[in-house]
Amino acid sequence: MSLPHAVLTSLLEKSTSGYDLARRFDKSIGYFWHATHQQIYRELARMEAAGWIASSAPPDAGKTRKREYRVLPAGRAELARWASEPSPPMDLRDDFMVKLRADAALGEVDLRGELARRIALHREKLAQYRAIEQRDFLHGGPLPRELQIQHMILKKGILYEQASIGWTQEMLGVLEEKASQP
Repeated sequence: MSLPHAVLTSLLEKSTSGYDLARRFDKSIGYFWHATHQQIYRELARMEAAGWIASSAPPDAGKTRKREYRVLPAGRAELARWASEPSPPMDLRDDFMVKLRADAALGEVDLRGELARRIALHREKLAQYRAIEQRDFLHGGPLPRELQIQHMILKKGILYEQASIGWTQEMLGVLEEKASQP
């Protein structure tokens, strides 16, 4: 995924200032596409130069340099073009898997502490996702299409965290068994 398309999506959901966009990004798209605030600001400038978005000073800007961004028709067209292209499946690239292979080859690396830390991190993220699900999606009534899609994206995150916890616990069991053998 490219950052400009993530930014366009977020701006289509709500026109906003760069600062507010970066904060919202951290709490939504940022769960599955990380970008620093500086990257977002650079992208906003590029997208405005390309004619995909426009900015203006909001009424409450006063003497600040605050700008509010909105998507232009060219930006909508670009997002629609990009969204309709096929995407390759995600490649797994995890240096910890290489560390586990190193442990298998060396037989002397103790990664149990790291596995326990990762279980705690996955549990924390899972709790965050479940709190979001409870707050935003589990109100009993039917959801409009937009919210159904957002809920399904969240469910993928929930399933990922659950699977990661299960796999990491199983891997920890393998290392614990190895450690208890003479």
